Amino acid sequence: MDTFNSEVDAANSLYQAFQKLKNEISQVIIGQEEVIELVLTSVFCQGHSLLVGVPGLAKTLLIHTIADSLNLSFSRIQFTPDLMPSDILGAETLDKDRNFQFIKGPIFANIILADEINRTPPKTQAALLEAMQEYKVTVAGQDFKLPKPFFVLATQNPIEQEGTYPLPEAQLDRFMFNIFLDYPSYQSEVEIVKNTTAINDYKVTPQLSAEEIKFFQQLVRKVPIADNVVEYAVNLVHKTRPDTSLATEKTNQYLEWGAGPRASQYLVLAAKCNALMKGKYSPDIEDVQATAKPILRHRIVRNFKAEADGITVDSIIEDLL
Repeated sequence: MDTFNSEVDAANSLYQAFQKLKNEISQVIIGQEEVIELVLTSVFCQGHSLLVGVPGLAKTLLIHTIADSLNLSFSRIQFTPDLMPSDILGAETLDKDRNFQFIKGPIFANIILADEINRTPPKTQAALLEAMQEYKVTVAGQDFKLPKPFFVLATQNPIEQEGTYPLPEAQLDRFMFNIFLDYPSYQSEVEIVKNTTAINDYKVTPQLSAEEIKFFQQLVRKVPIADNVVEYAVNLVHKTRPDTSLATEKTNQYLEWGAGPRASQYLVLAAKCNALMKGKYSPDIEDVQATAKPILRHRIVRNFKAEADGITVDSIIEDLL
């Protein structure tokens, strides 16, 4: 990937790669364009995503299709109340010579689908979240590095709360995006029903290799950004913190906690990536605004007054924007 004559050529190649990926994924996933863009943004920014939506919105199919189009190894872990950390990370077993041998768990893949992550107890959730942060697992005092690139794409069902263990705010903060999947439009649903009730054996063609993805991840970080755009991102995050100098009236009235510095970092990274994916060479304030909701919505905590008044997190973010 070092054959590009300039950073501009490299930026153009990311734009072209993104267009190819989007076209390939949309052969299988109808509608959900914004969701596809956000997941690909998190891939190019080396972040993890949480997909929240009711059953039947193709969350699992979407992640599987993205894995196929990226030519990466893929593991699906179905989270259940009896899942143990060793079921994810792997465990030491005795071989025939009575020596301990580490058998790798499903976490040792490039893309991990953590299906219904809120169905498993905190101890097991924590095992996954350590891997997300450190890009390694520790078993019996030994460190094992995870393959790179490494992404966790977790799903959560918002309507069925019985027998679930909601992720604590500190653990939610490890996810770059909290992506909300809505019902498809009428026309999209007509297309989905036609496609899924006929013989459709479309095979996704891999568009990018692991090496190319790692190259693009580095490229995103190299994108120049104006000081006023960085200041806008930091200012936006500061506005979410109640009882501070930049807090708005709505923030003080309806929020218990605001977003931390990780939100500012992700806003800047996502803005850089969003600019490249739109064919621009440097991000502006619109690029920060484009990803503000999925970055902030799981990092700010409403108080009881907000819940009583029916004020949603998204409406507070809209107000700040």
